[in-house]
Amino acid sequence: MTYTPLPIGIDDFEKIRAGEYYYIDKSCLIKELLDKKGEVNLFTRPRRFGKTLNISMLKYFFEVPEKGKSNKNLFNGLKIMSAGEKYTKEQEQYPVIMLTLKSAKQPDFDMAYASLADDIGREYDRHNIILQSEEISEADKEKFIRIRDQKAQRIDYAKSLLFLSQCLEKYYRKKTVILIDEYDVPLENAYYSGFYDEMTGFVRSLFESGLKSNPFLEFAVITGCLRISKESIFTGLNNLKIISILSEEYGEYFGFVEPEVREMLRFYGREAQMDIVRKWYDGYCFGNTEVYNPWSVINYTEKLYVNEKAFPTTAWSNSSSNSIVKDLIYHASEGVKDEIELLVNGEVIEKPVHEDITYEDIHKSEDNLWNFLFFTGYLKLNSIRMENVSRYITMSIPNYELLYIYENTIKGWFRESIEGEDLTVMYQAILDGDTDLFQKELEKQLQKTISYMDNKEAFYHGFLLGVFAQMKGYRIKSNRESGLGRYDICIYNLNVRKPVILLELKMANDYRKLSTACDKALEQIEEKQYGNELAKDGYTEVICYGIGFYKKQVQIKIERRKLR
Repeated sequence: MTYTPLPIGIDDFEKIRAGEYYYIDKSCLIKELLDKKGEVNLFTRPRRFGKTLNISMLKYFFEVPEKGKSNKNLFNGLKIMSAGEKYTKEQEQYPVIMLTLKSAKQPDFDMAYASLADDIGREYDRHNIILQSEEISEADKEKFIRIRDQKAQRIDYAKSLLFLSQCLEKYYRKKTVILIDEYDVPLENAYYSGFYDEMTGFVRSLFESGLKSNPFLEFAVITGCLRISKESIFTGLNNLKIISILSEEYGEYFGFVEPEVREMLRFYGREAQMDIVRKWYDGYCFGNTEVYNPWSVINYTEKLYVNEKAFPTTAWSNSSSNSIVKDLIYHASEGVKDEIELLVNGEVIEKPVHEDITYEDIHKSEDNLWNFLFFTGYLKLNSIRMENVSRYITMSIPNYELLYIYENTIKGWFRESIEGEDLTVMYQAILDGDTDLFQKELEKQLQKTISYMDNKEAFYHGFLLGVFAQMKGYRIKSNRESGLGRYDICIYNLNVRKPVILLELKMANDYRKLSTACDKALEQIEEKQYGNELAKDGYTEVICYGIGFYKKQVQIKIERRKLR
């Protein structure tokens, strides 16, 4: 069988269909849009969940093609073509304006505005045919050309959607379909880059003129990651219909549902890996629909096709800045740290849900930050309830891929925080065998951390490696074979006359058992003869530490031994 390529990084509908890439049919989105007749439809979904591809599909379905051409063949065999004449008669019947705002991710407002003006100019250029119309005045043609060639004033670009739809209506004698993709990218970027007010003002003007009381508008579809409050962008837009991840409509059109994932894996002969795919990429909930991350599923399926034993990939984490998770963790209060610990250990937290917030609100309250994480796909909905006039949702981490993001962000935060600490008191206590001071200083650092995998020794192991990383003059080995087993951590100086430090870690399931955990750790060092290999290298003394952990409590015991 000829290999069917997977559309990794391809979000142009024509290229996927004409290039015979594997395509999961989402064409009934068209039917639902026509049935529900929303004038301005805002879809908010996480990044990489098929928004751009769906916008592209709508363009190729509705747009009047160039003379002598047709895009109807792109829809052959898709569900919309068997939905009935009510829908197929709408095909290729409207002028379409399609604009993406993601190019505005620039370091300052002037560059971001120039990028948007360039995108608008290219969309005007795509509609050059209207310059042939006798219905359009010479003054309007000159204005059209100025906008197209990026020689117009800022006010002209702010009103460019209205003006272009007016020109298209005169040429085609049809109202215009307006498609806007990634509408919130300029706002997110402007917030983090320091020019939020300027960008908000421009985007508000662009949308007000094009979408509010535009007599030349048939309908509009807007996509983005977050719903931004009406007061911020959509001022007075009473015709706006918001379809967020809490909405029960359109749930299956962004992302893959389980039967689609299973069929994709079956198509490529990898259905046996369904459980792995489910653990890593499932878990999102849009309305009442359970959804897989499409970007991650496609990337992993391609790897599985080459090697059926391929490890799961973290494609989505590599495609996103993860700045919101970083904000949460790096500025966490003690209460937020506790909640992060619950999440990474597979538990849930409950928060009030606020859909209409702005980027300016992100740090005004911790609840807002949790809401940003939820609506951008870093947390999933478990349940929802109403109390008085407020809605509350319980949230958890959706899958292993997102758990990976949290854990690695926590590790990065801990590394950076440790680098700024002066740990010389702790280091000297270790070398002096002062267990009381060592325990006190170690516990102090542990209290500051966000612990993940709280019930696993691996967390404490990684924590200690981070703590000891700056111990000047000493080298660290971890999990190396020695004697009859593998020690946890070895700290040594190249001068063999100085004692080696061996640390064995044990977890206790009860605070009262910390002392026993320390004893077992020291016994293991003796039984496994971890010091034997060190003696071969010329070392004559070892300081053995048995360290017991219970949550963020520590107990340490010591034994000094001569090596023979």
